[in-house]
Amino acid sequence: MSETDDYVLGCIKTWVWSGFYGPDDIQEMIGDVLEHDADEAMLRASAVSELAAKVTAEKTWPRVTDCDLLDAVFAELDRGGVIALQNAGYTMSDGYSDVSEQLAERNRDQVKGYCFYHGQDLERAVAGDGLMLAFGNLDAEPAGKCAVGELVAVALRKAGFEVDWNGDPEKRIHLPRINWKRRRR
Repeated sequence: MSETDDYVLGCIKTWVWSGFYGPDDIQEMIGDVLEHDADEAMLRASAVSELAAKVTAEKTWPRVTDCDLLDAVFAELDRGGVIALQNAGYTMSDGYSDVSEQLAERNRDQVKGYCFYHGQDLERAVAGDGLMLAFGNLDAEPAGKCAVGELVAVALRKAGFEVDWNGDPEKRIHLPRINWKRRRR
């Protein structure tokens, strides 16, 4: 097995267990990362078997998972004027861009700030390393940024999450013990 195969197998596992991508999405994403030395047939078949393993595992999951609770927190924040985005691009820069797109579609006066996590954060969460959340206000002023962070942290704690954040507006919020079990909808 080549290094490319190992890399793509890791990607497939993350994509499947993230819960954000369906079979067609994953097959397309495999095509995007294939190199000339890859065993394409094996990789595509492994995606099918990994998806089947996840479907089987989901039957043993609790009715409400941490990801369901996170969905509810993000929906509550969004209704309360905080643009809350999950899997927002792959990097911090992508996340900020996605927030800007959302802001363009909303009445700016009704937006208190934003909260998001991106694809690299998602990869760490799927691997069991917790979830990092970015947050801020629209003018990047420290007191306002801190107020948005506090709104996010309070909502997460209310939902039952352990929140690792010391109130510093320049530090991201960390959910160290999130158990990543997201059912694809």
